Amino acid sequence: MSDYEYLPYRPCAGLCVINRKGLVFIGRRAEGPEHIDATHVWQMPQGGIDEGEKPYPAALRELFEETSIKSIERLGEIKDWLTYDIPKKIGTKAWKGKYRGQKQKWFALRFTGRDSEINITTPGDGHDPEFIDWRWEPMENLPDLVVPFKRDTYEQVVKAFSKFTK
Repeated sequence: MSDYEYLPYRPCAGLCVINRKGLVFIGRRAEGPEHIDATHVWQMPQGGIDEGEKPYPAALRELFEETSIKSIERLGEIKDWLTYDIPKKIGTKAWKGKYRGQKQKWFALRFTGRDSEINITTPGDGHDPEFIDWRWEPMENLPDLVVPFKRDTYEQVVKAFSKFTK
């Protein structure tokens, strides 16, 4: 195995935010080394878990920092951590080469607010925008909209949380 394969996974929280119509929030990433084409730039909110931080509070913090969303109800979570590897040529650019991918704790949330609450241009706590566009999307479409190396993770999320879209 190469040194890259021995690197740790970056702890991360992922959020499947479902509106009252059963559609899921996805954002179009502004930029990043993982961009391979114009189709696979969409993703659900996600972000790193700081040292000493618990996954659920980290998830809520990341959601607010990326979307300004606060009006939510917790629906469920995936018990296990889901992992994915980033291809080496991308991973050496992302996170300064410290991680080989991410281990993610996923949560399903019901969005109880109005769309006007969502602000990706000047998101909560003054963070730089991570998304340049957003929309509500049927859950079953999500795996085809993310970069291929995240597809398996998204398929697991869809399988676990599709019951909340009905």
